[in-house]
Amino acid sequence: MSEIPDLEIEDSPLGGSITPDGTTVQVHIYRFAGTEDEWTLEVVDHEDGHTAWNGTFATDEDAFEAFEHAIAKDGIRSFVEQPVRH
Repeated sequence: MSEIPDLEIEDSPLGGSITPDGTTVQVHIYRFAGTEDEWTLEVVDHEDGHTAWNGTFATDEDAFEAFEHAIAKDGIRSFVEQPVRH
């Protein structure tokens, strides 16, 4: 049986704690370190509710823009009130 390598995660510097309109969420944009894999986007609220996007993104900038678009469309509270998949 072959072993699965233990890969490290590379976090984008665009992620982190974001607090628009008094609501704080953690934005996670990540991929496997040392690869050219696409980026994954996930948002975690203060109660550990997760919102994950179904697809991946070519760049971390694209992932962050998708997060910003979701805030512009549905508001930051949408991540806290009812985490959904985008």
